[in-house]
Amino acid sequence: LIGGEVMDLQLETTMKIRIVRGIYYITLGVFLLFYLLPFWGAITTSLKSAGEVLTTNPLSLPQQPTLKGYIDAFNHLKKPLLNSLLATSGGAFFSVLFGSICGYVFALYRFKYDNIIFMLMVCATFLPYQAILVPLFQTIKTLGLYDSVLGLILAHTAYGIPMTTLMFRSFYGDIPQCIVQQAMLDGHSPWKIYRRVVLPSTKIATVTVVVFQFTSIWNELLFGLILTGSEAMPATVSLNQLMGTLAAEWNIQMAGSMWLALPVLFLYIAMGKYLIRGYMAGAVTAS
Repeated sequence: LIGGEVMDLQLETTMKIRIVRGIYYITLGVFLLFYLLPFWGAITTSLKSAGEVLTTNPLSLPQQPTLKGYIDAFNHLKKPLLNSLLATSGGAFFSVLFGSICGYVFALYRFKYDNIIFMLMVCATFLPYQAILVPLFQTIKTLGLYDSVLGLILAHTAYGIPMTTLMFRSFYGDIPQCIVQQAMLDGHSPWKIYRRVVLPSTKIATVTVVVFQFTSIWNELLFGLILTGSEAMPATVSLNQLMGTLAAEWNIQMAGSMWLALPVLFLYIAMGKYLIRGYMAGAVTAS
């Protein structure tokens, strides 16, 4: 009898777990559906003609699918997409490079006023863009870099270093001190320890910061509006100009949004497993 009661209790517990899990998955599915509705609407609208957009529901499938919106949007965004790719790649590379070096120094070495300097850098991380627009514009103008990709790279690098330093310092703080001390005892210089010991052991952290910084710069709008004209205009600014003067061509705008989202989407697909590991490492560190 006791064995039968135990079996019944186990079955009842299993059923409860399955019911709770089913409710959990159904709830997640409903939220996922609502979350993906705007994306679905953008895809269906981008495949419709201008006339069909005005006469059909945005979520309905196109009756006569066409790629004309994508062709028109690409012709408009061709040069801005290249500008964005160059500015984002350059800004992400240099901000991650210098942030990695700064994070290495702040995490593994102690020097006079190191905490004060680090706190000042952290404060710079939370400065809103609007607070630095006037001096930034004047600096870029004085350097002769207005309306140039190099000016955007410089601005994103300077603004991104505090954030990347903060992120790298958190990751580098988990490196066992004994490894660094052993490398010092072996006579390696700080620069050699950084290249031979720190970087190889924190590849996932580097990928996480690169993806974060690439996404932030790629989606940024304000610097592009203020620091560029027609020559170095990034894709985010150009996409905003797809709005017609008299009427909005929503199919072209949605197609342009898809073009703009593709690089980041491919990046997340390619680096997804590394990102999950990096986020999990950050969560363990935080706990």
